[in-house]
Amino acid sequence: MPAPETHDTRGQQVAEREVALLHGLVAIPSPSGQERPAVNYLRDRMHELGFKTAIDAAGNAVGILGDGDREIVLLGHIDTVPGEIPVQVEGGRLYGRGAVDAKGPLATFVCAAARARPERLRVVVIGAVGEEAESPGAHYVAPRYTPNLAVIGEPGGWDSVVLGYKGSLGVTYALEQAAEHGATPHATAPQVAVDFWNRATAHAAEFNRGRERAFDTLDATLRAFTTASDGLYDRVELRAGFRLPPGLDGKALAARLRDLAGADGARATLTTGEPLPAFRAEKNTPLVRAFLDAIRAEGGKPRFKVKTGTADMNLVGPAWGCPIVAYGPGDSKLDHTPHEHIELDEYLRAVAVLAAVLRGLDDASMEDGR
Repeated sequence: MPAPETHDTRGQQVAEREVALLHGLVAIPSPSGQERPAVNYLRDRMHELGFKTAIDAAGNAVGILGDGDREIVLLGHIDTVPGEIPVQVEGGRLYGRGAVDAKGPLATFVCAAARARPERLRVVVIGAVGEEAESPGAHYVAPRYTPNLAVIGEPGGWDSVVLGYKGSLGVTYALEQAAEHGATPHATAPQVAVDFWNRATAHAAEFNRGRERAFDTLDATLRAFTTASDGLYDRVELRAGFRLPPGLDGKALAARLRDLAGADGARATLTTGEPLPAFRAEKNTPLVRAFLDAIRAEGGKPRFKVKTGTADMNLVGPAWGCPIVAYGPGDSKLDHTPHEHIELDEYLRAVAVLAAVLRGLDDASMEDGR
């Protein structure tokens, strides 16, 4: 006769299913633009867990639990940067592309909602496509939802609440000029491009004078530098990214960079993407307080963070205008690296924290009679 099932064995079975869900999601490659197999997998797993599921017109996986007027959107992204990492569990860690950024946080959303089983709070989990590219998934959902609360799935650590992200501006510098003999005194096309880059970084350094916090600085990163020649004309292209602190006008920066590109009579062109402003959420909200209580109950000491990267929070935060945080297990220093992995114990603790948050918000909805 089999031994009766105990609370501990049921809990162990739940944890094993939650790890299996994450493992299965990470095992499906989903670089930006190639997410559909992973989207189908996530939709199917959510359906098995009792979610109402769909794939929206942008290709996002959507799952809904609970009913009521108050809505919380848990928005994670299912795409990853390129690069395959063999998926394996070793030493309590799950290795694989996307384990941290950001399938770990997305799986946390699904499993926490399934644990919480909200009744009066409507929980919408979205596995968005394209966050590592142009964020078509977030652009699609931003005008189509009006949640009361929102959580963005990004790694910050199970005991941390992320309140903000810097903005971004992408630029491409291009120059073509007549080829000349290397012994002439005139600057070559690559040298002209390097001179522009030096001016741009000097501008950032001047802006940063007296600014000590990384969240408040303007950061310039050279992404690519290519040269070519057909014997008649020399060509050079430089691609760079700028991380924008709060309050910096991205369009004004773009105009200044165009001025710097044209200095000394250089016939260069500078094209820029649409600036994405920095975003910082309010700290004193019911959502933040729910996370602080849940982290403490799990034995942690809550920490607040702001990030020097960008996230879908930059897009949906201003559009939704509701209390919002980013949350998820994992060490963001492992994002995009060949060593990407997540601690499974941390993942399960994050599931427990978020489930407690959702249960508390659901209870609050019932007390409010909504």
